[in-house]
Amino acid sequence: MSESKPQRAVGVRDVAARAGVSRQTVSRVLNDHPDVAPSTHARVVAAMEELGYRMNNAARALGTHRTRTIGVLASDALQYGPSRSMAAIEASARAAGYWITAAFADSGDEESVTAAIEHLRAQSVDGLIVFAPHARTLDVLDALRIGIPTVILHAAERADFTVDQRAGARLAVATLADAGHERIAHLAGPADWLEAEARAAGFAEELAGRGLPAGAVFDGDWSPRSAHEAASAVIASGATAVFAANDQMALGLIGGLRAAGVAVPERISIVGFDDVPEAAYAWPPLTTVRQDFEELARRAVARVIAESGSGSSSAATAAEADAAAIAAVADPIAPVLIPRDSVVPPSA
Repeated sequence: MSESKPQRAVGVRDVAARAGVSRQTVSRVLNDHPDVAPSTHARVVAAMEELGYRMNNAARALGTHRTRTIGVLASDALQYGPSRSMAAIEASARAAGYWITAAFADSGDEESVTAAIEHLRAQSVDGLIVFAPHARTLDVLDALRIGIPTVILHAAERADFTVDQRAGARLAVATLADAGHERIAHLAGPADWLEAEARAAGFAEELAGRGLPAGAVFDGDWSPRSAHEAASAVIASGATAVFAANDQMALGLIGGLRAAGVAVPERISIVGFDDVPEAAYAWPPLTTVRQDFEELARRAVARVIAESGSGSSSAATAAEADAAAIAAVADPIAPVLIPRDSVVPPSA
């Protein structure tokens, strides 16, 4: 039996021959050049489909100096917020005719962050979206001359686009205070996270604004385990309500309190942050603060596309127009309270 030879990849020359046009015309179609007659454009597209032609981004970059690829530098991507943002960025980029390529770095390691950025730049990405949950990541970025459009996310007030973390924390505390609670504690996220810092600040601001006593603050690390272990200290504090800085800790705290024989919400009410899918199905269903990660991603992708000037297709042009409108609205994205059953008035 003779071995079959691998088929040669279909190229621009093949498409041009099938469509009866020049290679330059095919290139113009590939790059969405406006000076191509509609009938010619349709004929070239039909030839591509017949031949099974696949666009080569590297080849297009030689002609346009753009790859329609956005680099994403992610750290702590296993946490709910960054992981949701990553998925939302990919979807938003794809809707605008772009792809993403990701690099992961240890945000506490300057060399790791620098290497990840250089890796993305070596791929000729049109721009970068950087998750910078720690101030150290921002310090590295400030020291680098990246040279391409860069958008910062997950850095609270220091981000280019953000969900208002302080406002979200204040919503959580207000919900507990409006239910009649005065002894409200906070289960905080890691001290080196900018968003955790902002949520802790919002917690303190809302208590002070209502004339309520400063609440006890307990250290967590975003994990359910850290919250479960903090349960005994929360009970000893005499708090009747707790604002947990994320839902995983809220759920871990519920488990720890129940293990100690403390009923939730009858003895201690709890509000979380993020609205993870499990929150609605916990017992009790968890009152929490929802972040709009899809809107955050839409803004970030649109900004990169607009500043890179890489859009010529209708989808990319729409993204550029969208980014221009977004630039005029500098306000953070408002979080939304999702009321469920984990908050009741304090017991007598």
